[in-house]
Amino acid sequence: MKYKEISSSLFSMNRENFANLLPDNGIAIFQSNDEFPRSGDQNFPFKQNPDLFYLSGIDQEQSILLIYPNCPNPLYREVLFLRQTNDHIKVWEGHKYTKDQARATSGIKNIYWLDDFENILHSIIHYAECIYLNTNENDRYAHSLPYRDIRFIKELREKYPLHKYERAAPLMRDLRAIKSDIEVELTQKACDITNDAFRRVLKFVRPNVMEYEIEAEIIHEFIKQAATGHAYNPIIASGNNANILHYTDNNQKCKDGELILMDFGAEYANYNADLTRTIPVNGRFTTRQKEVYNAVLHVMKEAKKLMVAGAIWNTYHEEIGEIMTEQLIKLKLISSADVKNQSSTYPAYKKYFMHGTSHHLGIDVHDFASRYTPFAAGNILTCEPGIYIPEEGLGVRLENDILITKNGNLDLMVNIPIEVDEIEDLMNA
Repeated sequence: MKYKEISSSLFSMNRENFANLLPDNGIAIFQSNDEFPRSGDQNFPFKQNPDLFYLSGIDQEQSILLIYPNCPNPLYREVLFLRQTNDHIKVWEGHKYTKDQARATSGIKNIYWLDDFENILHSIIHYAECIYLNTNENDRYAHSLPYRDIRFIKELREKYPLHKYERAAPLMRDLRAIKSDIEVELTQKACDITNDAFRRVLKFVRPNVMEYEIEAEIIHEFIKQAATGHAYNPIIASGNNANILHYTDNNQKCKDGELILMDFGAEYANYNADLTRTIPVNGRFTTRQKEVYNAVLHVMKEAKKLMVAGAIWNTYHEEIGEIMTEQLIKLKLISSADVKNQSSTYPAYKKYFMHGTSHHLGIDVHDFASRYTPFAAGNILTCEPGIYIPEEGLGVRLENDILITKNGNLDLMVNIPIEVDEIEDLMNA
């Protein structure tokens, strides 16, 4: 791992909070993610199961975490199982956790090699009444392949059919949504690295640069500062490409007079930043570009005012829709008649602003949280309004990451340039 060591107190606290939600004689088991083949003899870079990382800090494949607070054998109330290294692995793959290193990282005292898992589990599982197992219940995800968690559930049900099985995901959904101080610090670090990458881009962009050259400048800065890399596939969308919401080809020339919509963020210690900025290729906004840009910026500023503890998800988005509607009328993109005759399920503003304004952010970019629970202190959410005008060949989106606090909110990207004059000054310095 490139990132600095994280205090094990974070993971010990997370496990304690999770254990407090388990019923008496409840046991929970978390699996690491699969390793995915990239080609004949290569795997894709490993990405840890976010729940296992949240509870242990272990960033290694083939790991299992067992939590059984009422286990009659005190040795097995918290157990971490790791892949045991050997001379072949040392030569071909390099470092793997030793037991002492895993203890220091996770705060878990009882570490065993993976070969011991089945015997230890079998020795205690009959004393448990219910077994909490994990799956990916992010409502943006639907699986078609039986990944490791799914395979493990099948195996366990076959071995122990009379136990009561429960879902760990609802417990994790509530826990992960509220960020601790250490998690906020890690997210802020990812945002700060993203800030430096954006400022680097402002100095680099010029007419006729390729989108992928901009992407290269970003990843240079990320790796230089010990980020793992991109938090997600970056969008570098010049001109009309900005109207493709998930454009990631990044292979076009950025032409004089166009805007570039850039949506990117650093991943640091498995925590993510999510930034969007839209800048002029030649360093100067045209009058029309400035009008659209400032309209989006206005909506963003108003949206941030609404991002407070207790805000209801649907009400929040409806209020932003009303603010956006006013701006689109001013830009002459829709009319009052359009609004009067609009559909209740597809309001007029959706023609030019078709996505949501916010999503939770954390270990997952679209973090695991309920969209039906009011905003709460400790939530980190994006704020990302946009206006997309294919007929004019331009799209503008702006996005910052916002921490909800007891007294309002805190913009974790407040130091990243966003005002028109600021952008132009930096690009022409």
